[in-house]
Amino acid sequence: MPSSNTSDLFPSSTETNLVIRQNANLHMELHVNTSNPSAPATLEFASPVSPSVSSSYGLLETGETEIQPKQIPDWSNLKVIHRNTLPPRSHFHLYSNEEDALSGNVSQSRAALLSGTWGFELSPGPFKGSGDFFKPEFDHTEWKLIKVPGMWQLQGFGKGPQYTNVNYPFPANPPHVPYDDNECGRYITRFPVPDALKDGDQWRLRFEGVDAAFTVWLNGKEVGYSQGSRNPSEFDVSALLELDSENTLCVEVYQRCDGSYIEDQDQWWLSGIFRDVWLHSFPSIRFEDYHVQTILDDDYKDAWLTVDVKLNKTDETVSSKLLDSEGEVVFSDSYTQREKSSTFKSRVKNPEKWTAETPYLYTLVLSVGSVYVTQKVGFRRAELIDGVFCVNGKPIKIRGVNRHEHNSQSGRTVPYADLQWDLQAMKAFNINAIRTSHYINDPRLYDLADEMGFWILDEADLECHGFGEIGGDPASYASDNPEWREAYVDRAVQMVMRDKNHPSIIMWSLGNEAFYGSNHQAMYDAIKEIDNTRLIHYEGDQEAQTADIFSRMYTPVDEMIKHAEEKDWKKPFVMCEFAHAMGNGPGAVREYIEAFYKYPRLMGGFIWEWANHGLLTESKDGDHYFGYGGDFQPDEPNDGNFVMDGLCNSSHIPGPGLDEYSKAIEPIQVLGVEGNAVTIISRYDFLTLDHVRCFWELISDRQQMIGKEILIPAGVKPHTKATLVLGGLPRTLSTETWLQLEFMVRDGSKWVTPGKVVARSEIPLTPPRSFAMLKMPSTPGRPRIQRKDGMLYVTISKGTTFGFDTGSGTLSSLTHASKPDHNLITIPVALDFYRALTDNDRGGPHGPEWIERRVHQTRNHFSQMTMTETQSGCTIIVQGRVAPPVLAWAVETTTTYTITQDHCSIRVQAKPTGLLLPTTFARFGLSFGLRDLRIVEWFGRGPGESYIDKKSAQLVNTWGWSADALFHHYEFPQDSGNRTDVRWVELRTRWGGGGEYPDRLLRARFGDHEGASFSVSPYSTRDVDECGHPHELRKRKRDDHIVRLDWYHHGLGTGSCGPATLPQYQLRTDREFDVEVLLD
Repeated sequence: MPSSNTSDLFPSSTETNLVIRQNANLHMELHVNTSNPSAPATLEFASPVSPSVSSSYGLLETGETEIQPKQIPDWSNLKVIHRNTLPPRSHFHLYSNEEDALSGNVSQSRAALLSGTWGFELSPGPFKGSGDFFKPEFDHTEWKLIKVPGMWQLQGFGKGPQYTNVNYPFPANPPHVPYDDNECGRYITRFPVPDALKDGDQWRLRFEGVDAAFTVWLNGKEVGYSQGSRNPSEFDVSALLELDSENTLCVEVYQRCDGSYIEDQDQWWLSGIFRDVWLHSFPSIRFEDYHVQTILDDDYKDAWLTVDVKLNKTDETVSSKLLDSEGEVVFSDSYTQREKSSTFKSRVKNPEKWTAETPYLYTLVLSVGSVYVTQKVGFRRAELIDGVFCVNGKPIKIRGVNRHEHNSQSGRTVPYADLQWDLQAMKAFNINAIRTSHYINDPRLYDLADEMGFWILDEADLECHGFGEIGGDPASYASDNPEWREAYVDRAVQMVMRDKNHPSIIMWSLGNEAFYGSNHQAMYDAIKEIDNTRLIHYEGDQEAQTADIFSRMYTPVDEMIKHAEEKDWKKPFVMCEFAHAMGNGPGAVREYIEAFYKYPRLMGGFIWEWANHGLLTESKDGDHYFGYGGDFQPDEPNDGNFVMDGLCNSSHIPGPGLDEYSKAIEPIQVLGVEGNAVTIISRYDFLTLDHVRCFWELISDRQQMIGKEILIPAGVKPHTKATLVLGGLPRTLSTETWLQLEFMVRDGSKWVTPGKVVARSEIPLTPPRSFAMLKMPSTPGRPRIQRKDGMLYVTISKGTTFGFDTGSGTLSSLTHASKPDHNLITIPVALDFYRALTDNDRGGPHGPEWIERRVHQTRNHFSQMTMTETQSGCTIIVQGRVAPPVLAWAVETTTTYTITQDHCSIRVQAKPTGLLLPTTFARFGLSFGLRDLRIVEWFGRGPGESYIDKKSAQLVNTWGWSADALFHHYEFPQDSGNRTDVRWVELRTRWGGGGEYPDRLLRARFGDHEGASFSVSPYSTRDVDECGHPHELRKRKRDDHIVRLDWYHHGLGTGSCGPATLPQYQLRTDREFDVEVLLD
């Protein structure tokens, strides 16, 4: 309740701050100095305090003073969290009969959904606009309309959406927020009470989520106030509800409140009634709450089903019934509950166990008086065994993601179909766990998780990262401040009370990035009082003083392993965030996953994060695109595109990073092959491999041999190895043959979709052809050599002519005998070390160094060109250096072109040298422009993009793709579309056809060089670097294509927020280069 202590309002000095308000459009802050400290002003306080102020005031008599607000508003008063709300409870609906209850269809429950189209007015602050809008006589006919649920910034109201990662978007003065910079949304709707709800005894108004705080009126009478944006609020409106006439519901929503200081999550600042609003009808005998727990015995066989039931009356008969998944009765019982709160237990013999792999659900039916409620029940037990995190006695590994609630058009109001899409996609990509970052989610998510099978780390709606930016001890402002204890504990209690009955939830989390203080211990204690069956997580508790688990974010793999190898550890270790999936990346995911499975202490982790948070918007030119921080002016401060850091794009379409993560966490991994024996390991936690079949095939250059099924031994247990015996392999294999294994779910599988490929692996059986073999002559004679206009032309047997500019030492012409005047090269071939920066380049040490050392500005300079004719052709040697302006470092080069009847060989010998030489290069290869290019074919990894540390998901085969489609449009433009481990690439005008012009423009062959790659893009590197959105980049699309043939390419890493490119994947410059490629 509000404090009546004026010391909370005014300082004790002789200077008093008074806000004088004469009307809704005038706000004057006066500093009034009183000459007599012992003569305080006389003030009147109203109770309870209405947060709204009337839009007009009577005239004042001479000598009178009007003070507004008369008391600290609820939304700026730390001592007011809720007013007139009911105690938090589990999320359930009451039904009038068992059949309706079993249907789970809330439209048949004793509740009416009030969501829909409401009237709306937005004012710049709570003290402006229609402060008396809730009065019965107020005329709302001119008000605009708004969708509920929804965020007002995304429906054309107020200032544009604002994104910050850490910073508060308002002056930090905890617990107060600005009075004059706090948008206020006023909502109005009218509704009748449905006939089916009129027989109630108590009617409850329930808001599932309102950002950030709100006051409610019903039929002109104030109902109450609440805050805690992602938590539900429920009010008893029985005394105010009109059963036989239309009701008027008014809600005033405040963009900010004192709670905003602890809702500083890395996401958009958006406001409004963003989850559903319900009117519940509870009869005279009713459930107030219930708490279901499954207590498995120490053999993890039999169980007690324990249900704590809270009624509104004593001496009532409660009936219970447990049904299995087929609807068969497991037990049925009834008892008379003498107290309002009571516990009953039922012994269940060897129930089916719930896990994320085997999500078997029973249905509990409870009834009292005339009402029924149902609850899905999963029998499972989560605990530590010798410090290892286990479920049902078995160690599990978390292959998880962090998931924010996001929709590109409606923000945190996520349609149910989109919610289903997310979880279905996660299942398809082998993800088994979700961290509800960083707040409790739409309650329907947990129902889906129970049904589909996910481990859930349920996180309290709490983060105050911004305190780290304002100076002083960041924990002292809230987390370690006793004044905030009630606010912290409330968020923990709200979470547990709402979600406690879900088997999918295996851990609670005290929030995110809120430092660490005594209030976290208070949260922990409050949770354990309600539920002692789950472990509690909090990453900010770095030494796990309070938390049951050690948790870290973005710890490098080698440091994580040090934790895993500690002696005498008692608590497990989880990566609550890792592998920051921003833009092109993440790189080196597999290293984390392999460590998770190697070390028992490591629980696994949750990748950051599931999807980009882009919001659909439109440019001045009418282009639709997904905006990020800075795209919705005015929105200073903002953190730019840091909100675009997901495995999926803003439409939640999976991206290349999700392919890579899915590959790393496949539940079956192939370890190797020896002779005809293949060793695999199961990474299932509970399932055997009996539901899976395996098929093999052989892949080689432009060849694919379909093999047979391989028998998988019966009963392969989780986390164990097995040997598969190949049969029917050919006696002789061609060069570079790969064995591909595909693991497919059998028909009739109970838990995994039949026909789904759960894993696919490749193993090399034979080596590739050596470069020396490729260079062996196959066509007699020698090429034709011509000199003309400062050019040297050499024509090989297939009619392709390579032209060299003797004035620059460059290969600048490529023509064919059938079209001698049509030069295919638009930009001469040059040695290149730069790529358009990725998000991970920019955020780590490498990208900034490339820019600082001007790698992007290097040019090829030649000092000498020598041409020698030989019996088999000619040799051109170009001495030169590649160097940037301003600086003294360079790469000294000797480029040797050897042209025979068959091909043009390019050998580059290079030595980086000089002061301020960059530590790494982005790439080491050739770049040039090529016209008429429409199709690209290659033998190497594909079909998607791949880099040295992001390539496992792309398998070796012969692939073909449209030239324009090779470039992947990330929502913040950056380097993309590289294909690595390439043996050859053909640049073509059309599909099919032969190996000659005009079908094939050019072929490049790398032989047995490891790590060769190529990319083809209709955009220049500079254009990609300069553009901030795909629609801007598309306007710069070229008529030709930029082709890059790389011998080496620097890895991606996760430097946008985490470890940069690992040493083994860096392209370092403290070496010399000697490489070669064949062109024909």
